[in-house]
Amino acid sequence: MPHGKKVFSLLLRHALAYEIAEWDWVIGEHSYGAKGSPIVIEANYARLEIGKYCSIAREVLIILGNHRADTVSTYPFKDLQHFWPEAAEAADDHSTKGDVIIGHDVWIGARANILSGVTIGSGAIIATAATVTKDVPPYAIVGGNPARVIKYRFSEKIIERLLALAWWDWPEDMIRERMPLLMNDDVEGFLQAFETTAPSEHH
Repeated sequence: MPHGKKVFSLLLRHALAYEIAEWDWVIGEHSYGAKGSPIVIEANYARLEIGKYCSIAREVLIILGNHRADTVSTYPFKDLQHFWPEAAEAADDHSTKGDVIIGHDVWIGARANILSGVTIGSGAIIATAATVTKDVPPYAIVGGNPARVIKYRFSEKIIERLLALAWWDWPEDMIRERMPLLMNDDVEGFLQAFETTAPSEHH
């Protein structure tokens, strides 16, 4: 993980500024990707939302659309209609299962593939080289092809409390102040310290 000013060039809001403007994507604050990552395929076929404080490793693919498999040929004649003008009036040669929505504080490992129509819950971890074809629950760790839940990071009750607390919505100065507990493995202590805070203080 790079430090200091180098991080800015990796922040997704900066790296994907053109795509955000062109396709109305939503990228949360402080989410970052390794250089050139994620690679988004067929950006015009669906919408991409990435929450706050997400970490995306190198060579991650987010596939918003793909070649159709139900046509005689999978070749994208219509997409290449400047070479094949006869395909201009043909049916679309790509399909999508819908938007990709990635929650907050999600860690996506190197060479993972995220397919269209998938929602990844906050706090989830996507293992290296996983292929995500269906929704991932909050705070689940998934891996494999297709990706399956390996385990959950915390108990069901702890997950419910973390989601209700939604620390990622706190102002930056509050996060800085509470950093020692935020980076601690005493999750119960963290929750007990802050979950009674009035909503107006952290939203």
